[in-house]
Amino acid sequence: MASFKSKRHLEKLIYKKSNKLKRGYVSMDVQQFKSYLHELFGPLLTAFQEDEEYGFCNFTLNHYERIAYATNITPELIAQAAEHNVQMLITHHDAWDFVYGMKEKCVELLNQYQIAHCYIHLPLDYVEFGTCTSLLKRLGVSKMVQYSRNMDGYSAIGIGELETPVALEKLVGTMTDVLGEKVFFQKNSNQEIKRIGMVTGAGNGTDQLKEALDSGCDVYITGEKTLYTVQYAKFINLNIMVGSHTFTEIFGVESLAQKLKERFDELEIIQLQEEHNEVIL
Repeated sequence: MASFKSKRHLEKLIYKKSNKLKRGYVSMDVQQFKSYLHELFGPLLTAFQEDEEYGFCNFTLNHYERIAYATNITPELIAQAAEHNVQMLITHHDAWDFVYGMKEKCVELLNQYQIAHCYIHLPLDYVEFGTCTSLLKRLGVSKMVQYSRNMDGYSAIGIGELETPVALEKLVGTMTDVLGEKVFFQKNSNQEIKRIGMVTGAGNGTDQLKEALDSGCDVYITGEKTLYTVQYAKFINLNIMVGSHTFTEIFGVESLAQKLKERFDELEIIQLQEEHNEVIL
């Protein structure tokens, strides 16, 4: 016969499990996960084709309770997920086809470790809680003027405003702290910063800088730069700040993970550690 203590412990476990069942929060099954994504992203999942801008790989389990997230997927990150006994990996990017051979290796490792993978690229860039909005809020934006959106294949900028204007150098310090890495900046105006234009990741196009200028932005922020980016910013006297592609976009993935946790509160969410290997000079 079980001891009084072990019997009471068993009763508590049964009660806890019963309570979870009543609330519907025991775990998250595949259908619940995909249905919630459609609830969150709505028309964005029909505007973009599955397996191009979002997709699913190796969903073999019925339920998922331990999820990790990152901006990218690489063999090293999959191994890290396996060390944490992760059942599902959510990323912003899929493995790129032009990083030859890496996508095939990632699929092989996902199968080996029995980890499911979901990536959500452009829909996460354009949803209201997505990459731009998440980073803008981390930088202290109190008012969203415009959400980043798709315009015939062009990424329109997200625009937010600070409650109180700050010097460019102070905003650079804030972004450095938020991203945990050195931030490139080019001071092309002495204007204090109140209105911020942004496209996270590869928002280095001169069209996007022009949109920021035309929209009255005091600074434009992105995650990559080219010669044309810095030349045009200087020419139009627009301040620019540039972090890495990976870490300007991680907070959008984090926002998605948090929403999953809010809906399915028994989920365990883990952020994988990515390297700061995109050199910003």
